[in-house]
Amino acid sequence: MLIDDDRTTVKLLQTLLELDGYEVSTVPRGLDVLSKMEQIRPDIVLLDYHLSDIEGDKVVRDLRQVPAFALTPIIVTSGMDVEREAMQAGANSFLLKPFEPEALPELFERLLGAKSS
Repeated sequence: MLIDDDRTTVKLLQTLLELDGYEVSTVPRGLDVLSKMEQIRPDIVLLDYHLSDIEGDKVVRDLRQVPAFALTPIIVTSGMDVEREAMQAGANSFLLKPFEPEALPELFERLLGAKSS
C-alpha cells in the first residue's frame, strides 16, 4: 500500500512497482489509512511522513495498535530527516527523499522475508 498525497510521486512509484510485479493500492489521506488497511490487508506499507491531514508517525502508531497490523512492515519516507520519529513510532525502515525507487523491491523483499521468519 502506498500512502502519499503527492499525485506525481504516487503515479511514478505505482508504475515502477507494478512493473516489478507488485499489486499497488494507493491512499492519499492519512485519516483514510486504517479503513483501507482493513479492506485491503496489504503485505507492506510505503508511507510519506508529511501528509496534508496527519503526520506519518501518528499513522504508524495507530496501525501498530491494531493487532492485525502490528507486524505489517512499514517504510516511512520523507524529504526531511525524521527517521528517529518514524522508527520510534514503530516503522521498520526509513528512506530519505529523494531515494532510488529501484531500491524498493530489494527492501520490500527483505522486510517481507523478515516478517515471515
